[in-house]
Order: sequence, then structure tokens, then C-alpha cells
Amino acid sequence: MNRILILLLAMLLPGLQVMAQSRKTIETTTDIAMFAPALVGAGVALSKGDYKGLLQLGESLVASVAVSYALKYTVKKERPDGSDRHSFPSNHSGFSFAGATFLQKRYGWKWGVPAYIVSGYVAWGRVYSRKHDAWDVIAGAAIGVGCGLLFTTKYAKKHDIALSPVVGSDGSCGIYFSMKL
Repeated sequence: MNRILILLLAMLLPGLQVMAQSRKTIETTTDIAMFAPALVGAGVALSKGDYKGLLQLGESLVASVAVSYALKYTVKKERPDGSDRHSFPSNHSGFSFAGATFLQKRYGWKWGVPAYIVSGYVAWGRVYSRKHDAWDVIAGAAIGVGCGLLFTTKYAKKHDIALSPVVGSDGSCGIYFSMKL
């Protein structure tokens, strides 16, 4: 957990020196950081053998991207930098927050907090780099969180606990207990 937290926080370091960073640098770091929560989520799911969780992560991400692109091509809002008419909503924010919400809901706040910090950086960076305004990233984050909540269930490893009374051949009584790890 500590290594992953350090990795996620290391991704934030470029944003901590905002005054010395160009808008292009921030844009590039958000292009990369948007994938961090989803990649960590996939890694955690695979390390736990949680293939159901991996599927839920995939569903959350695909739904978030689909909703975001459907809105982008319907609304056709111009970006603050004037580069195109696909500003609303922020897909970077949606994708990142879908991954963060998956981590939080599936595995708890110890995974969710660092992922939400990274997602917050992505959302801030998209506004700072003039690719989106605040409403774009708020809408993207809401779509990502909504998709994450919709498709993710809490992780509960099944232990197949068995508890039963036992009578021995000598007449002694006892309890049999087994648990699958």
C-alpha cells in the first residue's frame, strides 16, 4: 500500500511547482495521471485474484467514456483554448474519477483517498491548461463517480466457513471448524 501511495503522490509532484510549470507540462501530466487510478485498480484486483472487480472496473471506465463522448459530440462546447468543440464534459476527469471511485468502493478509503487526490489533480490540471472550464471537469467527475458507483460492489472475499458439531468414536463431543483462505 505504501509503495502505491508513494507512486500516486509522486505523480502529483509536477503540479506542486505550478508557478514554474508551463500549461503544456501540466496538460501532459494530466494526460498521464488520468490513467493512474484505473491502473492501480486493475493491479489491486489482479493481485487479489478479484476478476469480478476487474470486470466492474472495466464496466465503470467504458460507461464513463461512452457517456462523456456522447455528450461531447452532442453539446459541442468550445474549449477555453479554442482548439476544438469537445470541451463538455472532461473525459480525463471522468475516467480518473471512475477509477478512483472503483478503488474506494471496492477496496475502501485507504485506496480511495490517494486515487481521489490524483483525480483532483487531473481535474485541476485540465482547467489550468485551459482545456476545460470548471463546469466541464465537475460534469466529468460526476459522470466518473456515477459510473463507478453504478457498476462497483464492495469486495468481500468468500471464506467458505464451516462450523458443525462432531461426535467422536469414543463418545466425545466437539466442534469442527474450517475456513477457506
